[in-house]
Amino acid sequence: MRICLRRREFIAGLGGAAAWPLAARAQQAKVPVVGFLDFNAARQNSLLMDAIRAGLAEAGFIEGRNLSIEYRGGTSRQLQSMAADLVRREVAVIVAIGGLGSPNAARAATSTIPIVFYYGGDPVKDDLVTSLSRPGRNATGMTTINNELDGKRLDLLLKMVPNARKVGFLSGDKSFAYYERLTTAVLAAGRALGVEIITVECRSDSEYEAPLAKMVEGGADAIILSVFALPNVAKVVSLAALHKLPTIYPFPELARAGGVMGYAADPIALGRHLGGYYVARILKGEKPADLPVEQPTKFELVINLKTAKALGLTIPPTLYAQATEIIE
Repeated sequence: MRICLRRREFIAGLGGAAAWPLAARAQQAKVPVVGFLDFNAARQNSLLMDAIRAGLAEAGFIEGRNLSIEYRGGTSRQLQSMAADLVRREVAVIVAIGGLGSPNAARAATSTIPIVFYYGGDPVKDDLVTSLSRPGRNATGMTTINNELDGKRLDLLLKMVPNARKVGFLSGDKSFAYYERLTTAVLAAGRALGVEIITVECRSDSEYEAPLAKMVEGGADAIILSVFALPNVAKVVSLAALHKLPTIYPFPELARAGGVMGYAADPIALGRHLGGYYVARILKGEKPADLPVEQPTKFELVINLKTAKALGLTIPPTLYAQATEIIE
């Protein structure tokens, strides 16, 4: 609430901007600029971005007052040109979010401007840092370890649908950077839990209908949606409901939007920490190489009771106990 009031105070004060002395205008022009590079053109006003702004504000950096933000969001093909544009604008920090493509594009564009990443992969295996404790270069940040959670999601899904014998796994195609890693992990989890995994690839958000229909034809009793670099994944929620397939999502907000379940690290807590710790400390003069990469300690399990009832599912006590949020 405090942040919203400050924004309104700032907007209200714009009317007197013409009367500012030249010295004040010069000082205003020197505010640091943070560039956001995001594989998601629609996330500029998301809960994650709000959380990052809140973390920055708690550390003393308020957008429109002593901080400016340049947001760039788009497809993987656009990320490199967007990163180059942020470098030309001489931003103080590049915050790369939304997948490996964003930090890779930022790293290709600059070896000197600090980069703070927020994505679901392994930054050591992905060659973003030399180690988690000593990043060693111009990049650091947080991994949500989202790419490592599909085995846990499968276990949660089977607790909700204990009679499932076949589970559809919706993945990106083989060109996706994490295809082999994610697919191998889910197949191994399926073997360990005694269910058959039906893997169906998807190349774009215009193809969601066909993969889900293929899963139905293959006898899938439920679906696990993986983390992959395709936009508009919310479309799957309505398609899963149409086919009456219980689905667990890698983003809790999709359970709030009508999906049965969502499991991932808490994006609000991570966003506040990303802004208030990493970006703020770099703006105050610290180097990325000196800030260890962190992993989440708090996770969200969101269950949509209304959707579960519509699918004839009963939430077992074990899931009730684990859930951080039950949507009535």
